[in-house]
Amino acid sequence: MTETLWTVDESGIRDFSAANNEPEWLLNVRLDAFKKAEDLPLPKPDKTKIDKWNFTEFGTHAVKSAPFNSFAELPEAAQAVVGPENETQNVYVQRNGVPSILNISNELKEAGVIFTDFATAAKEHSDLLQKYFMTQVVKADEHKLTALHAALVNGGVFLYVPKNVEIKEPVQAVFIHDDQNAAIFNHVIVVTEANSSVTYVENYISTVETKQGVANIVTEVIAGNNSQVSYGAVDTLTENVTTYVNRRGVTAPNARIEWSLGIMNDGNTISENVTNLIGDGSFADTKMVVVGRGSQSMNFTTKVVHFGKHTEGYILKHGVMKDAAKAIFNGIGKIEHGATKSNAVQESRILMLSEKARGDANPILLIDEDDVTAGHAASVGRVDPLQLYYLMSRGIEKREAERLVIHGFLAPVVNKLPIENVKKQLKGVIERKVRQ
Repeated sequence: MTETLWTVDESGIRDFSAANNEPEWLLNVRLDAFKKAEDLPLPKPDKTKIDKWNFTEFGTHAVKSAPFNSFAELPEAAQAVVGPENETQNVYVQRNGVPSILNISNELKEAGVIFTDFATAAKEHSDLLQKYFMTQVVKADEHKLTALHAALVNGGVFLYVPKNVEIKEPVQAVFIHDDQNAAIFNHVIVVTEANSSVTYVENYISTVETKQGVANIVTEVIAGNNSQVSYGAVDTLTENVTTYVNRRGVTAPNARIEWSLGIMNDGNTISENVTNLIGDGSFADTKMVVVGRGSQSMNFTTKVVHFGKHTEGYILKHGVMKDAAKAIFNGIGKIEHGATKSNAVQESRILMLSEKARGDANPILLIDEDDVTAGHAASVGRVDPLQLYYLMSRGIEKREAERLVIHGFLAPVVNKLPIENVKKQLKGVIERKVRQ
C-alpha cells in the first residue's frame, strides 16, 4: 500500500479551525474525517484509473489572499460572469478561500433567506449548518476524497430558503482561483423548505497557471416538499488542477431539482452527480456539457435513483473531445423496488475531433420494479466527413467548419438549459475552447 503524502497535518487543521472561530462540532468533524482519510480507499470511477492522480499535495490550504473590495477589482472573466447589473444582484464572490463580496437584498433578508459564506455560516448559523453538513446527502466516510473534503473545507456557500419563499432572480456565487498555491475545498449547501424555490448559479474561474493544484468540491442540495431548485454551474479550472467535484441532491415529495452543468476544466477531472428521488412525485433533470482538450482525462458519473412512487429522472449529456483528451460518460438510472409508475430516461453522446481523442458512453439501467418506464440512448463517434465536406464546399475553411459542427452537436443540450445566465456563459466558454 502506497503511503499518502499529506500537505496538511492535524495541527494545521486545528490551527485553521481556531483562526476561523469554528464551533467545536465542526472541528471534531474535521479531525475525525482526517483520521479516516488515510485508510479509506479512493473512489473507483468506472473505466478510469485515478490511483496516480494528485489529490493530496498542493501549495496552501489556509490562503491569505486580500479580498476584492468592489466589483471593479474583479478579473475581467469574473466581471463578465457577474454582469453590469451586479450592484443589485444577490451575489457572493470568493477569492481563493477568502470571502470578498456579498450582496443580498433586504427583501431576501426580511423573508428569512440565509445566503452567506461557509465560515460565517459555521459561526452565525451553527445549528442549522450542523444539521445539513455531510449528514444527509454526502457522507464524510464514503471514501478518501469525501473524508479529505470534510477535513479541509476552506470555502463555499450556505443558502437556506424558508418555506413559502420564492426567489425569482438567480442567486450567484463566483469562486475565483488566482493564487497558484491555493487549494480549493469548497462546500456548497442549498436547502429549500416546503413550497419554496430558488435558482442558484456558480462559476469556478482560474486566472493563473499552476504546477500542482487540487480542487475538491462538494455540493449538497436538500429540496423540501413541493420545492424547486435550479442549480447551474460553469467550471473553468486551469490545466494542472486535479478536480474532484461531487454534486448531489435529495428530494422530498413533489420536489424538483434541475442541474445545468458545464464542466470545462482543462485538467484531469472526476465528476459525480447523483440525485436521490426520495419523495413520491419528485423530479430530477440533469443536463451536462463537456469540452475536453490537450491530454486531460475525465470521468463523469451521472446517477438518478428512484425511491418514491411516480418519480421522474432525466439525464442528457453531450461532450466534445479534442487533441488527445479522454472522457468516460457513465449514466445510471436506478429504480428501486416499490418505486412504481416511475420513469428513468437518459442520453449520452460524445464527439471526437481527432484520431487521439477518446470517448466512451456507458448507459446503465437498474430496474427493481415492474410497473415503470425506462430508456436510454448513447453514441460515440467522430466528425462526419460528409458534414465537413458540405460546409467546405460552400467556401467555409476547415477550422470554421469544425467549429460549426461542434456548436451544432452541443446545441441540443445548451439550448435546453433552463438558466439563461448559464446558457450564455457556456456558449462563450465553448467558443473559446473550440478556437484554441
